[in-house]
Amino acid sequence: MRNRTYQLSAVEFDNINELTATDRNLIQEARKAADLAYAPYSGFFVGAAVLLSSGMVIKGNNQENADFTDGLCAERVALFYAQANYPEIPIVAIAVSAKKREGEIVQLSRPCGSCRQVLMETEVRFKQPISIILDGKEKIMIFENAESLLPFAFKPDSLD
Repeated sequence: MRNRTYQLSAVEFDNINELTATDRNLIQEARKAADLAYAPYSGFFVGAAVLLSSGMVIKGNNQENADFTDGLCAERVALFYAQANYPEIPIVAIAVSAKKREGEIVQLSRPCGSCRQVLMETEVRFKQPISIILDGKEKIMIFENAESLLPFAFKPDSLD
């Protein structure tokens, strides 16, 4: 038996003004997308903004349903739209922001497991990392790739 420790690495910022102009814009677009989310049941409004290598920004937000299993997360809405409409253009970054019904940004927006897996597959598809920017009330965190959020990910080599 071996006891091992694995570490997570991210860059942390105290506020949006510390970010580069590109990352700041991506967070602002994610916040706008969150304002338009359809979340009548949870009151948890999530927005995502995806930056393509062409410079284009694609937005998505969570879409709830009375049958909760039929809803979809903001990250996957944005990622799938980008890949459906611009399948040859790599995704270089995604920003995620979440708000409560009252409009207050939550502590830190975190993609669910399914969204993390889709981010991983998108990296595999384009053979390059995706910068993941998570917006929060008191801090913003940037992860250099999906594996930073999903260690031991299920990837194509898992099928061997």
